Amino acid sequence: MSGATRTPAPALPPTRAEYCVIACADAWRDAGEILASPMGLIPSVGARLAKRTFAPDLLLTDGEALLVGLDGTVEGWLPYRAHLDLVTTGRRHVMMGASQIDRFGNQNISCIGDWERPQRQLLGVRGAPVNTLNNPTSYWVPRHSRRVFVEKVDMVCGVGYDRAAAARFHRIPRVVSDLGVFDFATPDHSMRLASLHPGVTVEEVREATAFELTVPDEVPETRAPGADELRLIREVIDPANSRAREVGS
Repeated sequence: MSGATRTPAPALPPTRAEYCVIACADAWRDAGEILASPMGLIPSVGARLAKRTFAPDLLLTDGEALLVGLDGTVEGWLPYRAHLDLVTTGRRHVMMGASQIDRFGNQNISCIGDWERPQRQLLGVRGAPVNTLNNPTSYWVPRHSRRVFVEKVDMVCGVGYDRAAAARFHRIPRVVSDLGVFDFATPDHSMRLASLHPGVTVEEVREATAFELTVPDEVPETRAPGADELRLIREVIDPANSRAREVGS
């Protein structure tokens, strides 16, 4: 019938990748005016979503020497000296990857196997020690497995809670994987299962983890994206759906 109002089709339910985006975004909730340094696609989408919604004071960078707005417009210059000042005074929250991570949050991105004769060479230590000792550091793992969540990392790059007693700004707010969200809110600062993504069971997480996790009696489901958050992810921040290449639906 001509002139009739067409009812918009209902939005598709959130995908696993979109739950991961939300979990990463929430790492910067109420962060204030700090430098967000997301490394990887899903964390980058999450940081941009956080700034567009509940963390408007976040500072975003082009990854080199400029502060940029949501559309990439240059808003300021970030010389190396100023960047180090933010890093070493706790005013930066970086979300890094992890080739290995253990129950206390020690992270390895350097090599697999004995350091003197490794089976595989990776990125190298890079800035991980400075990051983890001097500003909050979270981690993103797109494929949760026993090869990543290990009993003991082959080399410590990012420093965990059992090695950072005297570090003033050391903090690991969360670890996000394709299975759930993890934190260190335990008496000994060992890893705890904080939430499960929809469709994932505690047993699946335990099976994919090589160390004993702290698991509460009741584990909540990871927060679902709201309607406006879904619209921003799908239509504004990542309309090409690149996130689906990193985490399947």
